[in-house]
Amino acid sequence: MNWKDKEIYLEIYPPHEFNFEECLLYLGRSKLEETHQIKEGFLYKLIKVDHSFILCRIGWGNCSLNVKFPISPPSIELRQKVAAYIWEWFDFDQELKGFYQLAAQDQVLQTLVHKYYGLRIVCIPDLFEALVWAIMGQQINLTFAYTLKKRFTEKYGESLNFEGDTFWLFPTFEKIASLHIDDLRELQFTQRKAEYIIDIAKAMVNGDLNKVRLLQGKKDFQQIRKSLMKIRGIGPWTADYVLMRCLHYADAFPIADVGLHNALKKQLGLEKKPSIEEIEAFAGHWKGWKAYATFYLWRSLYDEDL
Repeated sequence: MNWKDKEIYLEIYPPHEFNFEECLLYLGRSKLEETHQIKEGFLYKLIKVDHSFILCRIGWGNCSLNVKFPISPPSIELRQKVAAYIWEWFDFDQELKGFYQLAAQDQVLQTLVHKYYGLRIVCIPDLFEALVWAIMGQQINLTFAYTLKKRFTEKYGESLNFEGDTFWLFPTFEKIASLHIDDLRELQFTQRKAEYIIDIAKAMVNGDLNKVRLLQGKKDFQQIRKSLMKIRGIGPWTADYVLMRCLHYADAFPIADVGLHNALKKQLGLEKKPSIEEIEAFAGHWKGWKAYATFYLWRSLYDEDL
């Protein structure tokens, strides 16, 4: 990690292939989002580190992310953890030169990587949040998924008020493990989704499921995928989504994703969505980078809304 700790703020120096504005566009794609805010070109994020609430204001300048603390500067130890969180959030450990070299020769991706150069997968570092968000999004449109997330966060998340704004933390698995199915049903979760989410929270409380355990040892991509799919409520799409956005597997590929299908249809000028076999044929050229190919294709979908 490349960062400097100044007296009152952090400077985080990302890899060359990074475009803060592109990542902001992704983060700002829904007005219903509660776990971060974008105001006047700055990204506000509330992070809880070692029981401390830390409000960050993240901006861009002099080829670095400038992280300031509007309420009060945390200790140097906490600042180091904030820097590590942001580093993971923007997937800065991923070296993208190989992806850009591959994409430059690919009929589907070459235009997208030129247009969105510097876009990185915006990750979800917390495993519980990643799993719950993926389950929320199963078989519903994105707007309703964000509606569920907003209700869930405001009902069970912690918050901090500052200068007239409320900043929210995604609910913890400890909090959700104590709920009953009917508590989530009241927020319009289906019976099954409510069961899945509470069961996952309980598994994390018991220590049966955690990010470190999933990643420990020399497990390959498929082993971790199979481990995730043993959990009730996690099918292939959910497992691949979590591998992509939380566990940093650049070859994870949610092939059944509707957004991916729509983006390919749009990019290729097709009259109907491509079949799974056709998608597999395209993806055969993306080996090692299927997650990034997917993320760039997703990005192409909301151009019309900007």
